[in-house]
Amino acid sequence: MILRHVTVDCADPYELAKFWSAVTGWPVSDDDAPGDSEVLVEAPPSVPGMLFIQVPEGKTVKNRIHFDWMPTERTRDEEVERVIALGAKLYEDHRTAEGLGWVTLLDPEGNEFCVERSTAERGL
Repeated sequence: MILRHVTVDCADPYELAKFWSAVTGWPVSDDDAPGDSEVLVEAPPSVPGMLFIQVPEGKTVKNRIHFDWMPTERTRDEEVERVIALGAKLYEDHRTAEGLGWVTLLDPEGNEFCVERSTAERGL
C-alpha cells in the first residue's frame, strides 16, 4: 500500500494550497485553479501530496492529526519566522532556554502544524 495524499478539509482549497506550496516549495498542480473544489500540492516522488478539499463547515476543534515539519535549509527559528511571514500564526511555543523544543503554528484556516529543530540543530 502507498500513501498517495494527505487530505485537508478547508473553505478555500486554492488559497490554502498556495500557502502550503510556499511553505514546502512544492508546486500547486497545473490542473488546478482558483475556485476549484479540490486542489493538489504535488510533493516530490515517494512523498504523499497534499490535497485540499472544500467543505461547507469551518474548523471548530483541535486537529486530530497534524504535520510536524523539520527544516532542511534553515534553523527551526528561521523557519518559524519565514512561515509566519507567509501567513501562519503562532499558536504555542514549546522552545526551551537550552534550544530544544518545537513551535506550533496555525495555517491561514487555523490548522495546527509544528516546526521542529533542523537536522543540523539535532547534530545528525
